[in-house]
Amino acid sequence: MKNKFAATLGVVLLLLSGQRAFTADATVELETLVEKIRADMTAGKTSPGDLADDAKQFDVLLAKHQGEKTDAVANIVYMKAMFYDQVIHDQAKAAELVKQLKANFQGTDFVATLEKHEAAQLAAQKIQAGMVVGAKFPDFNETDVAGKPLSIASNKGKVVLVDFWATWCAPCRAELPNVLATYQKFHDKGFEIIGISLDQDQTKLTSFTKSMNMTWPQFFDGQGWQNKLAVKYGIESIPATFLLDGEGKIIGRDLRGEDLQAAVAKALTKN
Repeated sequence: MKNKFAATLGVVLLLLSGQRAFTADATVELETLVEKIRADMTAGKTSPGDLADDAKQFDVLLAKHQGEKTDAVANIVYMKAMFYDQVIHDQAKAAELVKQLKANFQGTDFVATLEKHEAAQLAAQKIQAGMVVGAKFPDFNETDVAGKPLSIASNKGKVVLVDFWATWCAPCRAELPNVLATYQKFHDKGFEIIGISLDQDQTKLTSFTKSMNMTWPQFFDGQGWQNKLAVKYGIESIPATFLLDGEGKIIGRDLRGEDLQAAVAKALTKN
């Protein structure tokens, strides 16, 4: 949880990149506070009482910048909301702060971007709600990094793992040995993998896949979280995997380690 909260600041800054410049001092002050909160939590301070001073510091910052209707100050309010949501676990307080943020900073780039992001999240959740075990995985027609056609239909009759990942994703890399082992064990029996990379550097991607002997096809468009297929399938976190049977139906989601091998072995016996 401590990493999620600290990472939220980076996500917000990324969402607003290219927007109107922040007020420098407010942004730096917020980053300093977030780092303090992260340090406190690393030191074992996790209760609301332990973090009461950190909570007060948000109010100190807001009082200092009272009357400033800028993206930077809006960001302070948002991070305060995330502090209550992700650290204190007071969702009611967090929702109240977001409501106040939208009312008090309406018309700013921050609120416009936040509302756009929330709409995208709702759309992603709606897509994901339909991608359950037993449902048909919506097909696509793209080309892989080698320029070859790539689709689910082209693998008809095979068990396919659709793997949303990135070289910078630590959990993806941690799971990779299991994915590799499964591929090496079952590829000759009809198991395929389609990688969908959320990387932005193709050279880094191809170098990594070559070094790790990841010989299966990869879709890459350099758009990171806005990867065409990631958006199409409502992917909001990685690794995200879908195991498909020979007809393209979902038979498993986010299977890890031995669970993946067992599911693939079972599916191949039915093909």
